[in-house]
Amino acid sequence: MYNRKYLTENVANPRTYCEQFMRYGLTKMPPVIIGCAIAGGNQGKESNPNLPELIDEQVQQAYDAWNAGASMVHVHCRCQNNPGKMTDDTELYREVNRRIREKCPDLIINNTGAGGWTANGGEKYPPLGCCIPARPEICSVDITNYTFHIMRKARQEPLYGRDHDVMEEVVYSCTNEDMDYVFEQLRRYHVKPEFEAFDIGDLLYIDQFVKEGKLTEEDCPISVQMCFTPLMTYQSPDMLLTAIRMLPKNCVMNVLASGSCQYPLLTMAMILGCNVRVGMEDGYYIRRGQLVDSNAQLVEKMVRLAGELERPVASCAQAREILGLGEPRKEF
Repeated sequence: MYNRKYLTENVANPRTYCEQFMRYGLTKMPPVIIGCAIAGGNQGKESNPNLPELIDEQVQQAYDAWNAGASMVHVHCRCQNNPGKMTDDTELYREVNRRIREKCPDLIINNTGAGGWTANGGEKYPPLGCCIPARPEICSVDITNYTFHIMRKARQEPLYGRDHDVMEEVVYSCTNEDMDYVFEQLRRYHVKPEFEAFDIGDLLYIDQFVKEGKLTEEDCPISVQMCFTPLMTYQSPDMLLTAIRMLPKNCVMNVLASGSCQYPLLTMAMILGCNVRVGMEDGYYIRRGQLVDSNAQLVEKMVRLAGELERPVASCAQAREILGLGEPRKEF
């Protein structure tokens, strides 16, 4: 049973928010979950040599981020024969999940890979839900339909896998058939979805899932991550406020941002009662013009900002309570 006191709707009403904020500041807010996306699927060491591509690197950086204060880690596995590209190998996800658990007994393990995106002239890659049988505790589920171009930089020696810059069109797609399959897989392997919304209209998908019975009381609290990326949504305070107020009931909102306004937006998100995510998937600079040394350094910055704002940082146990998760998963 989830604890309703952690739902984002509790701070969505401006009057209710002010009654608490004017008296206590952020000290009585729910502890902020700091997630860390250690390595995305788009850029790699060609953008920052400290980004972890290999499994050994990812496990170590997950461990370091956990020690720095992250209560959840988001993982993209790379192909062993081409670390510049995401893998569709479930066994690699199972291996990295297992090894992270060995080093981090209570860290929430979150894998990418459901909801679907299409690229390269119609090839669906990676395949829908390829990571779900690896049984992460949470899996991101993209619920948007959008298209944009992205530059994938050349990987110069000693890197390999892409010898020249590639401008690639990416088409996110989320069909009813896709989602029926994803929900079946999530239930089969007992994995909690984290819905990735890239615009206000994407929140309507969640409403529809509830109305159709695809999301029920057992899925609550519903975990929603608003993704403020310069390619896919306006990165503004108005957009963040609107997202909080339009969020469906029984949800907990997490916020990620990328680009120059990453940390201002994440700071606003903490002030408004949301959880936050950092990591080299979202940005590989610690400040303008300075490449970050590690994912732990990014987590430390968020912990420091939370401390300055006097908002408590969630332990792994508190994060599990906020998200309605049970004891740490032992077997993958």
